[in-house]
Amino acid sequence: MKGLLKNIKIEIMTTKMKVTGYTLIDLGYTPAAWFGQAIKIANEKGLMGDGLITFLDVTAPTEVPTVEPHTISVPFHKNIKAETTVEISNVQSVFDTMNVLMKTPTVVGGVVMPDACPTGALGQIPVGGVVVTKNAIHPSMHSADICCSVMATSYGDCLPKDVLDVAHSITHFGYGGRGDTMFELPTELLEKIKGNSFLNDPHSIKIAKEHLGTQGDGNHFLFVGCSENTSETYMVTHHGSRGFGARLYKKGMKLAEKFRQELSPNTLKRNAWIPYDTSEGVEYWEALQIVREWTKLNHTVIHQKTCELLGVEPTIRFWNEHNFVFKVDDLFYHAKGATPLDDKFVPDSYGGLRLIPLNMSEPVLVVKGEETETNLGFAPHGAGRNVSRTAHIKSKEGRTFQEVFDEETDGLDVRFFSGIIDVSELPSAYKNADMVQSQIEEFGLGDVVDRIMPYGCIMAGGSDFVPKWKLKKMMKKMM
Repeated sequence: MKGLLKNIKIEIMTTKMKVTGYTLIDLGYTPAAWFGQAIKIANEKGLMGDGLITFLDVTAPTEVPTVEPHTISVPFHKNIKAETTVEISNVQSVFDTMNVLMKTPTVVGGVVMPDACPTGALGQIPVGGVVVTKNAIHPSMHSADICCSVMATSYGDCLPKDVLDVAHSITHFGYGGRGDTMFELPTELLEKIKGNSFLNDPHSIKIAKEHLGTQGDGNHFLFVGCSENTSETYMVTHHGSRGFGARLYKKGMKLAEKFRQELSPNTLKRNAWIPYDTSEGVEYWEALQIVREWTKLNHTVIHQKTCELLGVEPTIRFWNEHNFVFKVDDLFYHAKGATPLDDKFVPDSYGGLRLIPLNMSEPVLVVKGEETETNLGFAPHGAGRNVSRTAHIKSKEGRTFQEVFDEETDGLDVRFFSGIIDVSELPSAYKNADMVQSQIEEFGLGDVVDRIMPYGCIMAGGSDFVPKWKLKKMMKKMM
């Protein structure tokens, strides 16, 4: 009977002029990513009947059984505790979202840091979270701000004000790229970009050129201070891969969703993954490394140009990302706002030194540390937040932004690039810095070996301009 039905289907197909998705479905195939290419080839070759069946038998991938989320959450280490009433809700929200996330079938381990705070719906990796997966890259776990990172350079005995003034003259904060050609993308890096299918499109290449030497907005900064140990003047920059990385993230999420539909449709969309043991997975991993290289260069050109204009040579320079994916054999450590301690995660480490900024009125911590069973080789990336930006701004009602600014930045040279105060980036918007430092010590998350004491900083500041992506997001919420 089954053979008779198949022959009838073949006979019907021979009367059709074109193969479509419905043709393949009628033959018993489940809609999948490979349909498009197979249909194109079948129509180009005019395949029908037995010829089409033979072609599909060879072309169709072997059906892979789907995997279900874990019924019980994989355990994760909790290097955080609530020390005030306002923190209780925040910490519980972090645990709640991690409990959902840790049911993702690829997950084998995880940890949360003292600066942890939720960033979205249940199951979304929180800031201050590290999630370890097997053979899987989860784009949502590195987020759109791929390779958000910090770099420090020592300017020796230069005056902090001179460093800040010169850096201010060449850096760029805010939406979009630069309007000048101060920094050029090296040919070698451009060729790497062109050699990767995820990055080789005209718009990504345009952004890679125009966003070089820019720092974006939000919590990104350029900080100047002095070493507590040596009194040397340091500059620390904080930003990620800008629009260049954001476009890769968007493509990665789209690809991960295709795999999710095939491999694990009951996994949350936000936790879709790209299997590393596929050609797409390998190339996506390579794209991440290119974005890392671009981001390091993005920091370096700002630091080096400042050196040139001051007429000095840098005595020390080091950096680390805190928003990335790190690979060890077939395990992938997704750090969403977590600083890698172990040198195996940082191939270009400078003496094991790492940077943990807190807020504009507090020192940037220079730390060293080793992997333990409970930290998985990571430390916090900063101070984190207990409440949203909007809630924080609302808490300042009754006072002008200038009054709040004057009180919280007294004695510091704090500048907003746009000229508009952003209250959501002032010190009180963040968790208590002393508490974060005490929990770093309590939970064994690294040793503080130096502190860069604050002189001043530059941040993007507020703006009346709303970029298209943010406008679309706002309109979606209103619908």
